[in-house]
Amino acid sequence: MADQEEDFSSLPLPDRFSHKNWKVRKQGYEDAAKTFEATPDESDPAFRPFILDSGLWKGAVADSNVAAQQDGINALCAFLKYGGQQACTRSRNVTITPIVEKGLSSTRAATKQSALEALLLYIELDKSDPIIEDLLPSLNNKQPKLIAATLSAFTAIFHAYGIKIVDPKPVLKALPKVFGHADKNVRAEAQNLAVELYRWLREAMKTLFWNELKPVQQQDLEKLFDTVKQEPPPKQERLLRSQQAAVEAAPANDQEDEAEAEIEEEQPAEIDAFDLAEPVDVLSKVPANFGESMASSKWKDRKDALDALFAAVNTDRIKDGPFDDIMGALAKSMKDANIAVVTVAANCIECLAKGLRHSIAKYRGRIMPAIMERLKEKKQSVADALGAALDAVFASTGLSECLEDILEFLKHKNPQVKSETLRFLIRCLKTTREAPSKPEVKLISEAATKLLTESVEATRAAGTEALGTLMKIMGERPMGPYLEGLDDSRKTKIKEYCDAAEVKAKDKPKPVAPPPKAAPIGQKKTVSKKTAVGTKKPARRPTTPQEEPAPPPPKTASKGIPSKLSAPKALVPPQKSGLQGPKKLAGPGGAAPPSTQSPRRNITPQDEEAAPIPSKLGRGLAGRPLARPGPPSTTTSESAPPAPQAPSISPGERLELDDLRSEKEYLVRTNEELRASSSKYQSQIHELQNQNAQLIEDHTRDVLSIKAKETQLVRARSDAESAETQCQRLSRELDRLKREVKRMEADRSPSSATSDHIYRDKNSNNNNNGNSAAAAERPASATQQTRANSSTSLADSRETGYQRMARSYAISPSEEKENGVLDAAEGGKMPRNRSPVKGAATAAAPTGKREASGEGESWKRAAEVTSQLKARIELMKVGYLIS
Repeated sequence: MADQEEDFSSLPLPDRFSHKNWKVRKQGYEDAAKTFEATPDESDPAFRPFILDSGLWKGAVADSNVAAQQDGINALCAFLKYGGQQACTRSRNVTITPIVEKGLSSTRAATKQSALEALLLYIELDKSDPIIEDLLPSLNNKQPKLIAATLSAFTAIFHAYGIKIVDPKPVLKALPKVFGHADKNVRAEAQNLAVELYRWLREAMKTLFWNELKPVQQQDLEKLFDTVKQEPPPKQERLLRSQQAAVEAAPANDQEDEAEAEIEEEQPAEIDAFDLAEPVDVLSKVPANFGESMASSKWKDRKDALDALFAAVNTDRIKDGPFDDIMGALAKSMKDANIAVVTVAANCIECLAKGLRHSIAKYRGRIMPAIMERLKEKKQSVADALGAALDAVFASTGLSECLEDILEFLKHKNPQVKSETLRFLIRCLKTTREAPSKPEVKLISEAATKLLTESVEATRAAGTEALGTLMKIMGERPMGPYLEGLDDSRKTKIKEYCDAAEVKAKDKPKPVAPPPKAAPIGQKKTVSKKTAVGTKKPARRPTTPQEEPAPPPPKTASKGIPSKLSAPKALVPPQKSGLQGPKKLAGPGGAAPPSTQSPRRNITPQDEEAAPIPSKLGRGLAGRPLARPGPPSTTTSESAPPAPQAPSISPGERLELDDLRSEKEYLVRTNEELRASSSKYQSQIHELQNQNAQLIEDHTRDVLSIKAKETQLVRARSDAESAETQCQRLSRELDRLKREVKRMEADRSPSSATSDHIYRDKNSNNNNNGNSAAAAERPASATQQTRANSSTSLADSRETGYQRMARSYAISPSEEKENGVLDAAEGGKMPRNRSPVKGAATAAAPTGKREASGEGESWKRAAEVTSQLKARIELMKVGYLIS
């Protein structure tokens, strides 16, 4: 066994990680952790095999042996702790899921703690998003203990890093599902996670999941939240590696640390539902007939349209889009005579300002003056709605943007508008997080001071409160000049308001700018160096900046200036006796110049005198070894101290520095103006783009409508042509019928054919059959008379038949029915398409003899019907001629 253990220990660590024997793997994990701890830095070769083959860690974290698994997770923690960011990014894709499934749900507390530490290290080394994405699917696992372990890990992550490092949105969206889980341990861990999130988010977290919980769960959470409300704001307990490096690199200033701590404490209060909500496209929810309804003369239609708009925009976050038409309609609604319409319009503006935030700035100039003009409304509910809309617009923009309109309406002739505008200004000063600039303070103070003499007490009190709130932000000393002309009682009230005011803006400790003052001093030094570099001599003075901090050298330099020429004479003898030659050179060649240059040094700056001397000495003694010994170094050391005094003395350099500063200020102003104009142009471009899109849409709609009209016109033309051809055909048919009728009338003969008893009815037939004996006894004269009458009726019936045939070509269905009734009334059951001859032949076949009285009545009725038919034929002819 001893030999086998020696063989196992001699194996490389990657081979031992994948060994079949769990003891070998366990020993390998322990040795790997020790090796990682002993590495000097992240680039050590010990990390390379595990970075290249990240699958080794998957087996280590999910080891089948519990003891080996614990050491494997400990080795992973050491690998991450000492391996750096590269170790994190290369291994997290294969280790997060095994850590959650095998580590967090382990029965050993040490293994759980090591697994949680590994997750925290993954976040510390890089970022939290990949870790959260890998942990969220575990909430859908079938095993309750795994879900509970994941929720516990989320709680620890948020407790350590906070919501600024870890995004809470995905976790908040998954909370309702785990609150409805059947396992009580899962629900308990979900409550712990909700409480931890409430420590950071407060009431803002309720907008995402609160309505999906049961009332009992809401009550339980409210009880837990009450205990959290009494706790101080949470802080980030564990820093990222990037934050640790920044802290180590930053200077250890107590004031800066305190300021950073204050900023970190204020950060949780700034979180609201807007930061957590997803943008919603409300333009698609606005009714299509919104513009038409707003233009209606009925106030009920306008209010209904605004109610529909309010239901659409009443959301936490709104997706930006072209709201120009909607804003214009809302601004116009501020002038509406109905206060219900004004109130709903103000509510819509408030929702849009809260949902769009900074995107509302481009519409502020249209809606804010309209709202402030309506502040004259005395009804409190309307005033509250208008004030809430103004507060929402201000919160989305800022004091500098709104101040111009506020100051303009402080001059309004209506006292109600003045007082409400002042109250709005006070609310702005209390809620703003940026202190106003000095010009803005001057404008606000002057406007508020003028309102102290108003006749309305409410306006005077509001002006006093405005000055007190401004004093709370700026301090008493900056506000002193603006309160000089006021009486003591008014100043006392202003100070009372100042003491009672609660503001969020900084108290102007920003002017604590010693670093900026130190910067110009450093700039002067750098400028002196630069100017020295600009001349030819500073290149020979590399040691001067090092000797600058010593103040005594300048004094000694000023004393040693007149004896500078004699210094080389005094310095030459002690070094070597063979250096007497230079004395002669210095004597004849430089005796006269030194005497003339010494007074010049007393009159002119030292730089100008020190500059020519070394240049001449350098030129005259270039080939001699005299420049290398000590004397030249002493001269440079003596000439070094005056260098820092040169820039403060020379007027040319001061002028140049002033010019550079003025140019810098000019460039800064120009840059600011360009940025402002650029933002303005960008907004104009956006508006023009929206108008262009609207014009394109209108043009497309017009083109489509024109094409539709053209299609209708073509169809109408074709219908007109077909109608015209139909009329021509009918006219030709009418002419043909007229000719046919004339021809038939010409061919009509008075002789009676075999068409006897055409218009006899059934009753006459029955009577004829019943009284055959009486008919036989009639005299011959009566029979002849009857035949003559029948021949006459036969001719009339023939004419009627011809007329009926002519009418059948053009009469309407209703007329056909009516004619059918008339035919039945005549007693002749002749078909409509049958010729009159056939009808006469049919009617001429009586079944028996009729009585004389019945025949007379039948012929009378036939005559009446015939006359009616003739009249109808004439009317039909006249109608066709007219058409």
